Amino acid sequence: MSRWRVARISEIEPRDRWVPIRDHLGIGALGINAWLGPEEGKPVIGEHSEEPTGHEELYLVLEGHAVFTVDGEEVDAPPGTLVFVPDPTSRRGAIAREAGTVVLALGGKPGEPYSVQRWEQGWEYNTPAMEHYRAGRYAEAAEVLRRGLAEHPEYVALHYNLACFAALSGETDEAFDNLAKAIDDSPGIRDFARRDSDFDPVRDDPRFAELVGEE
Repeated sequence: MSRWRVARISEIEPRDRWVPIRDHLGIGALGINAWLGPEEGKPVIGEHSEEPTGHEELYLVLEGHAVFTVDGEEVDAPPGTLVFVPDPTSRRGAIAREAGTVVLALGGKPGEPYSVQRWEQGWEYNTPAMEHYRAGRYAEAAEVLRRGLAEHPEYVALHYNLACFAALSGETDEAFDNLAKAIDDSPGIRDFARRDSDFDPVRDDPRFAELVGEE
């Protein structure tokens, strides 16, 4: 193995809007990827928190221009801007202010060795499923992940998203079955699920409180 590696972001095959830098270079010490905003006014960093992982995150705008929103506060981010979000519970996201915006994202949990995150697992199914999800085609999104789990039952990271899509498409029993599997694999996701609006259609079902507990 070479003692050093070189790559250009433009040469790395993207996975939807995600450029898998960590996987491409074989980095094991930290999480590092790039995110693309090909259209003005569209998300470059999807709104999320790092509550399930406990990660701090640092973002660097490499190209274009972004506008971040962190816990409701907007941050203008032209090229060269660093945005550090130390609190995993903070909601954050970014919109591309210019077409072709590229944002580098680095993350890790203080005091712990880095481990590859489960969301990277099964990306070839999550990517098309999320396209359906963003378009409101929840049943189609769920079907993509069902196929993924049938072919690769070890991709346990797919269970959480399948639970979301099943809840939104009215497949209540399937939603709770997959949510239980996701929590069994990653107990920390319980708090995230409690606040996830994707579960609003099943929130009044007593099984939801049994799985995630009360706030």
